[in-house]
Amino acid sequence: MGAAATGERPAAGPEPPEFGHGLVVGKFYPPHAGHHALIRAAARRCAAVTVVVAPSRRESIPLDLRLDWLREVHAADRHVRFVGRYDDHPVDYADPAVWEAHCAVFRAAVGPARVDAVFSSEAYGAELARRFDAVDVPVDPARGAVPVSGTAVRADPVAHWAMLSPPVRAWFARRIVVVGAESTGTTTVAEALAAHYRTRWVPEYGRELTAAKLARLRRTDPDATIFDVRWDRSDFETVLREQQIAEDAAARHSGPLLFCDTDARATAVWEERYLGSTSPRVEAAAAARRPDLYLLTDHHGVPFHDDGLRDGAHLRGWMTGRFRAVLAGSGVPVIELTGPLADRLATAIRACDRVLAAGWSLADPLLPRRRT
Repeated sequence: MGAAATGERPAAGPEPPEFGHGLVVGKFYPPHAGHHALIRAAARRCAAVTVVVAPSRRESIPLDLRLDWLREVHAADRHVRFVGRYDDHPVDYADPAVWEAHCAVFRAAVGPARVDAVFSSEAYGAELARRFDAVDVPVDPARGAVPVSGTAVRADPVAHWAMLSPPVRAWFARRIVVVGAESTGTTTVAEALAAHYRTRWVPEYGRELTAAKLARLRRTDPDATIFDVRWDRSDFETVLREQQIAEDAAARHSGPLLFCDTDARATAVWEERYLGSTSPRVEAAAAARRPDLYLLTDHHGVPFHDDGLRDGAHLRGWMTGRFRAVLAGSGVPVIELTGPLADRLATAIRACDRVLAAGWSLADPLLPRRRT
């Protein structure tokens, strides 16, 4: 029986989009919550949206990275597409020729489709819409709903951390790696620093693998000890892979500092310690990554604690020296932690504070010409 026969009104379908094709243009340097709100506003009101990411080549964040970040955050908005084009033309809102040069870049990015509406939070939105013969749709131009701008983020990422999405946080996060010989407090230091800065730390995967290998041995030999565990090249490649996966995952949700209990360079030292040399694959991985600071825990004055997973009490001096030599050639600042734990943490905190105080060196975008 139909709705007409029962006297009921047919269910209302979804409202058709207000606009066919919307356009959003920006540098997204870097993408932040305001940008995402702008894109979502366009997505709600349009059947299709083109977002043109148009930085100059002088900027510090690669264009492909910005596109990847935006596509990840807006993966659910399947009618929104992101197109990147470098735009190195000068910025002069009073010069029609400069306007036309910029618009040529934007038109090439958009393609042949007609633009029905231009969504923007910037003052230039009205003129951009006029040049596309489209409706001007301002979105939060006073930055009242989302009080942030790219300029503000670049000036102080820490103050605007909550406005950044996980992939952008991962790029900005300063990585502090704690390394040292067995039973010198690397885990204690990493965990304490993470608590101090209210951020995340990444445990040592090698320890987890050691426990798993020993547990497997004890299934057939209950009396097996850590001295019965054997290592091969593939084990260190596994440690390397899993450690980096865990580190990268933690960076997406950490604060401005991320603390890591070991990294690829430390894995290279451990591989040398057990197998006599480091494989080319581990060496290459160690060279490919550069954290912002190394903290080396000295073995002097720290009693060796045998927890059943340690076998190198006699090698602690050699390992401290080996770490010192390897880190000296890393191109990364190194701070050695000595003395009682309280002194070590105080030294580490001073060093980490300096990392934060140094800020982020991002090149300025092209700025509007000043007219006299």
